[in-house]
Amino acid sequence: MSRSSILFLKGVLIAIGMAALAVCLVVLPIVASRDAAAHPDTAYMQVPFLAGCYALAVPFFISLVQAYNLLRYVERKHVFSEKAVRALKFIQYSTMLICAVIVAAVLSIMLFTHDEDITPFITLGGAGTFIFGVIAAFAALLIHMLKDAIAFKFENDLTV
Repeated sequence: MSRSSILFLKGVLIAIGMAALAVCLVVLPIVASRDAAAHPDTAYMQVPFLAGCYALAVPFFISLVQAYNLLRYVERKHVFSEKAVRALKFIQYSTMLICAVIVAAVLSIMLFTHDEDITPFITLGGAGTFIFGVIAAFAALLIHMLKDAIAFKFENDLTV
């Protein structure tokens, strides 16, 4: 992979991280307070909403950091190492945790909401679960392939 491609991908990861951080620190509290002011009968849901959003943000940022580390390993030509496998495992576990938090959030919405249309929440939750599930499955596939490549490389190093 060329140096310019790696720098571009690092820049994209940093931009995604900064945008997500801005959403967490600025946009979400504003949205929650406006919704609480507009709907005083459900204002008590402001804190659980923010807690759920921040619970999703932590594994997301962990995944971003591990993806950045993975790009550093590619840059240093250490792709076939246990560090790369460990970074992919962190990404896989973080995305599985995001799936679990989304499912828990959708289930809690289904349990605590009465006489309201919750179809958009279920649809968005299903889409998010599917997307992050695909990312977790792809990370698992990469882990398996990378472990095989490391074993193959080790055998070749012993042969020569």
